[in-house]
This record gives sequence, structure tokens and C-alpha cells, in this order.
Amino acid sequence: MSRYRILLAAVSAVLLAAVAGCSSGDGSREEPGVRTGARAEAAPAPASGSPFWVDPESDAARQVRLWQGQGRTADAAALRRIADRPVATWPSGADPGAGIRRAVAGAAKDKRTALFVAYDIPHRDCGKYSAGGANGSDGYRAWTGKFAEAIGDAPAVVVLEPDAIAHMVDGCTTPDHHAERYQLLDEAIGTLKRLPRTKVYLDAGNPSWIPDPDSLVEPLRRAGIDRADGFALNVSNFQTDGAVRAYGVKVSRGLGGKHFVMDTSRNGDGPLSDGRDQAWCNPPGRSLGAPPSVRTGDPLVDAYLWIKRPGDSDGPCRGGPSAGTWWPEYALGLAKRARF
Repeated sequence: MSRYRILLAAVSAVLLAAVAGCSSGDGSREEPGVRTGARAEAAPAPASGSPFWVDPESDAARQVRLWQGQGRTADAAALRRIADRPVATWPSGADPGAGIRRAVAGAAKDKRTALFVAYDIPHRDCGKYSAGGANGSDGYRAWTGKFAEAIGDAPAVVVLEPDAIAHMVDGCTTPDHHAERYQLLDEAIGTLKRLPRTKVYLDAGNPSWIPDPDSLVEPLRRAGIDRADGFALNVSNFQTDGAVRAYGVKVSRGLGGKHFVMDTSRNGDGPLSDGRDQAWCNPPGRSLGAPPSVRTGDPLVDAYLWIKRPGDSDGPCRGGPSAGTWWPEYALGLAKRARF
């Protein structure tokens, strides 16, 4: 067996140990995205410490090739800080299968694990920037069934329904939809956990959104967290690693020690500090956070992940396009300000 194959096998073993609920083992901690010092201006360091698949046809990868062809070589080199690292796939449409199968096939070829976000709950985002979702309970059940079928027996990590729990806790999702949502989330966890190699993390918001972590415990339990591998924090947000980790420990304590994953995609400079409205929506001056890794140095934190796709707009605010649309100049700002 080649040294390269041996290395891949070792990395895969680390992932399986981490996301199955074990310590990262050697106690090491990889935090290049939060260290102090001068900002990097040269080509980025290689993507190491992560067993997740890097999409060679991502928006960032295509943008790198475009800018290289246009002679924007410095910008292309900076954007490789995104293009060369794994980000989550957010399958969309009535049938998510095609996008999932493509990611699964690519991950299998590279002997990596595919990372997905399942985001189609009915009454999604309370009708705001990311409004939409499945048409009723039956539509959602069909959608999650297709999602699971496309993953099959491939190794995968699924972050389940960003905002769904927090929007019930903060009252944005009206009470008449709560019972349906709890049932659908519980069923979705069951559907995905029947897959032999899929890990599931139910989204639990972030510390600036739901300040009291104890208020999440019962909703997470009602949604079936006991059958999931854990919960996800800071998805699409900018809270610092320290704040997210401390918050996650409190949520975990209420759940009997459940593990969690953290979205570090854009939190390298933390949130906006001036308290302006919509601080979560395309805030200026932000940077990439710690690169994806399962080497967290914390027995409760299974992975740092880039769940939000760095460079995708949060919505039509501050000159941005619609939510989820690739915005190359915003992506470039995140990359140029990165500290790795």
C-alpha cells in the first residue's frame, strides 16, 4: 500500500473515532484560523487535518480558474483558501438526489467523507430570505427519503435543518407548526440514522441568537436528538470559537453529554461589534475561520466544519444577491483577511 493510501486510511480512522463520540485521541488542536499575527498574502497552506471531500467544481474552484485566465493571479491565489477546502453541499429542489450522488461519487473516488446540509423543512426561515421548503409533511418525508437513498452506504455527515429548532424557541415559527416540525425532525433523524455510515447533527442555533442554552434542551429532545450523533452550532453565523465552544458545553450538559460540531467558515474575526441591525447578513470586514478539521482538541467537539459555503450570500442586504447565491467579491474579502 502506498504511503498516500496509508495516510488517507489513518485520517479516515480519526474521523470515525471523532464523530462516533470519542476523543480526538492525541489531544492536539488545529486552530490556524484563529491565531494572531500577520495576515497571509501568499498561496494558502494545504488543506490538512480534514477527511472531508473537496469539490473540484465548486463555485470557488471555478472562480479561481476564471480569475487565473483573466490574469487576476493574486486574487485567484487568495481564493484558493476557500476552493482547496471542503465545504458542505446543500442539495436543493424537489429531488436532492442528483447533487448528493455526485458528491458521494466524488468523495468515494478521493476516499473521503461527504458533508451535507439537509434544509427543506416546511415553513423554512419563517418566510424570510431563505423561505421555501417542502410542501407539507408528506412532501418533506418524500424529500428526506430521497436524500437518504442517494447517500446509501457511503460515509457521510449531515447537518440537519439549520434554524428549525431556534426558530421555534424564539417564536418566529408560530406554535401551530411546532408539533409537525418536531415530528418531521424526529422522523428525519430516524431515516438518516438507518444508513450504516451516516452521522447526523441537528442544528441548535448560536449563542447570540438564543442566549439561554437551557432553553434549547427540551426542544432538541422533542426533535429526537437522543438518536442523533449530536448537534451543530454557529451555522452561517460569526460567533467566535471560544463563545461557541462554551455555549456548546452548556447545551451538551443538558443533553447528557451530547457531542457537537461548529461552523467556523466565516468567524475568523468574530461578529460585528457595533450592534447594527442584521449583523448576521453579509457583514463587512469578516474573514474565514479555522479550516475544517476533526482535530479539535476538545472531547465534546467532533469537528470544525465549513457548513455555510464561504462566499454564498446571506440575502439581499448590503448589496448582496439572493440568499445562497455565489458572491465572488465577498468571498475574496473573506479569503484575503484569513489568518492561515
